Amino acid sequence: MKRGLLGLLLVLTLSGCVRALHHLAQQHKQGKSAPGEVVNGDTPVPQEVRTQLEALVKGGVPGVTAIVMRDGRLLYRLDVGRIDADTRYPVASASKWMTAALLMTVVDEGKLSLDEPVSKHLPMFQGTPGEITLRQLLAQTSGEGSLKDLVDIRQDPRITLAASAAEIAARPLQDPPGQVFKYGGPGFQVAGALAEAVTGQRWSELFAQRIAQPLGMTHTVWKHLPDRGVPPEQTLNPLLQGGVVTSAGDYMKFLGMLARGGTVDGRRILSTQAVEAMETAQTLGKPMAYLPPGGVPGTAYALGNWCETWNADRRCTMVSSPGAFGTFPWIDRGSGLYGIFFLRDRFPNVSAQLLKARAAIIAATPPVPASAP
Repeated sequence: MKRGLLGLLLVLTLSGCVRALHHLAQQHKQGKSAPGEVVNGDTPVPQEVRTQLEALVKGGVPGVTAIVMRDGRLLYRLDVGRIDADTRYPVASASKWMTAALLMTVVDEGKLSLDEPVSKHLPMFQGTPGEITLRQLLAQTSGEGSLKDLVDIRQDPRITLAASAAEIAARPLQDPPGQVFKYGGPGFQVAGALAEAVTGQRWSELFAQRIAQPLGMTHTVWKHLPDRGVPPEQTLNPLLQGGVVTSAGDYMKFLGMLARGGTVDGRRILSTQAVEAMETAQTLGKPMAYLPPGGVPGTAYALGNWCETWNADRRCTMVSSPGAFGTFPWIDRGSGLYGIFFLRDRFPNVSAQLLKARAAIIAATPPVPASAP
C-alpha cells in the first residue's frame, strides 16, 4: 500500500494535483473504502477486517460481504470484490439454522414436541428408529448416518418430504438414537416431514408464511442441491440441511430475529423458550464421530447451529452455522453483535481469514454502555 501511495504521489505531483492526494490519504487513514469496496453504516470498519477480506479476494474469491449489526442497527456493511446487495448464493449448511427455526415455530404452536417419538406422526418409523425425537434430528444425534452417506443429497427433488422420510426409515440405523453426533445425515428431511405431517402444508409454504414474509425475506428460496434442473416451485423435497439460496441482506433479517430473542418490529416469530432451546448445547459428553470438512474439534452442536462456546448451564454464548460454500453467519451473545460473511468458496479454504475477521470485529467494537440506575 505504501508503494502504491508513493507512486500515486509522484503522478499527482507532476500533474499539480497534490490536494487530491491529500484527500485520498485522509480517506485511507480514516479507513474509508478503497477501489473495489463499498462501505455502508455509521461505524468504521476495523482495518484487520478489511485486510482479511481483501486477502480472500486477492486469493481468488470473486467477492465477499461482511455485515455487522447490534440491536437491529447496522454498524457496517463491507462489500469487497464483485458482489453487491443483489447477489444471491446457495449457503449450504447455513440452511440448517433456518430449518431449525421453522420447526420451532411448529413446536411453539404445540403441534410438535422436541422429545416425542417421530413414530407418533410418521408411522413408517418403527422399532428403535421410531424412538428418534425431533431434538435428536436437529442436534444430528438421531443415528441415521452422516454426510459421507449422501442419502438425502442423492434423492429426487420431485418426491415429497414424506417419501424422502420413508426412504430414510427403510435404512438401518448406524448408531442408537441420541448417543452419537454425526454431521450431515438425512435427519433434517425427517424433521421437515414431521412439520408437513402435522400442519398439512408444504415446507416452502410454511417457510414463506412463518419466516420469509414476516421478515421481508424476498430473495430467499429453497432448492434441492444438486437441483437436477428442477426449479424451486416444483421442488417438493428441498434439501433441508443445505438447500437455501439467499442474499446477505435476507439472511441478516433472519439472523436479526434470532439475535433479538425471536422478535422483529414488535412481532414475535419465535418464543423466547424456542430461541433458548436452539442455543443450548446438545452434544456435550457425546462422541463427535463425524465433523464436516473444516469443522473445529472442541465445539458442540445445538439445534441447527454450532455452539462454539457455552456456559455452565449449557447455554451457548457464541453460535454460528457456516456452510460448505463459505457463507458464515454468527451471533455473539456476550457482545450483542451478530453478522455474516457472505461469499462463494469452499469453507475450509476461507475459514481462517473469516475467523480472524470476526475476532477483529468483536475486539474493535465498544461494549454497550451500561444503563443508568
